[in-house]
Amino acid sequence: MNYNLARFDLVSVRLAVACAQTGSLTAAARDSHLALAAASRRIRELEDALGDALFERHARGLLPTAAGRVFVKHGLTLLQTMEQLGGELADLRRGIARHIRLCASSAAISQFLPPLLARYGELHPQVHIDLEEQVSEAVVTTLREGRADAAVFVEGPDTTGLDTRLFREDELVLILPAGHALARSKAPLAFADALDEEWISLTTGAAMLQKQQQAALAANRPLKLRMQVRSFDAVCHMVASGLGVAVLPKGATLPLIKSMKLGWRPLSDGWAKRRLLAATMAGQPDAAIATLVDFLAQPSQNAKARSPKR
Repeated sequence: MNYNLARFDLVSVRLAVACAQTGSLTAAARDSHLALAAASRRIRELEDALGDALFERHARGLLPTAAGRVFVKHGLTLLQTMEQLGGELADLRRGIARHIRLCASSAAISQFLPPLLARYGELHPQVHIDLEEQVSEAVVTTLREGRADAAVFVEGPDTTGLDTRLFREDELVLILPAGHALARSKAPLAFADALDEEWISLTTGAAMLQKQQQAALAANRPLKLRMQVRSFDAVCHMVASGLGVAVLPKGATLPLIKSMKLGWRPLSDGWAKRRLLAATMAGQPDAAIATLVDFLAQPSQNAKARSPKR
């Protein structure tokens, strides 16, 4: 079936999204500043154009159908894109000439990027960096799909078709609850010697989780993964509560270790020393993107942003 997409307009798309979010045509019409009859007509016209019902009507309101869920998913993306378009046009009037989309892993953001991006903003006030945080696998996917212009991630995902540069290096350490038996020594510990413990980790796709799983497999031992959360801070809170142990980047978590009075030990495994890469798609010709990646990849860049000159 060929859908008559030319009949869609942003008011109707926004209305359908609001219907899904509120479950009520009345509330969606009010939020969209439409009369109820006009809102009902717009939904019917969308459904006629699609040849599918977007919502099931029942006494308590509206429930999206399968077609409705697909429409709302893409409708949200469309509305967000239009919001970004409006924002970038407004930025042009304020003297911001470029937006560069940078996707980065939690390790890069927690340890290195904030002061670097602050300094870059001082040097290039006409460029606005839109930063998105993802686990490393998702960072590479976002770059490949064209939803980012540049990326910073932990080495590990397939980089075929990417131009990569060394960004920084970091070290993974074992994070332990206060008073844990393994915290009595500061000597480096083999990861396999901690596999009797229950583990707290980041979500699937995180580079450090993949290394842990590979190391457990190599030792022919199970990784007793108890909980997965989305941030280093959440991991440390779980460890502090005695729910398990974890592996995290030393540089990002030492302040958390001190504030929560956690224990930690270096790991003797080679994979605990990691490289972070900065990347673009191969053959990226955009000078502004190349300038950003060159700046980030300079090893001489100080981790502390300097104050702007008066």
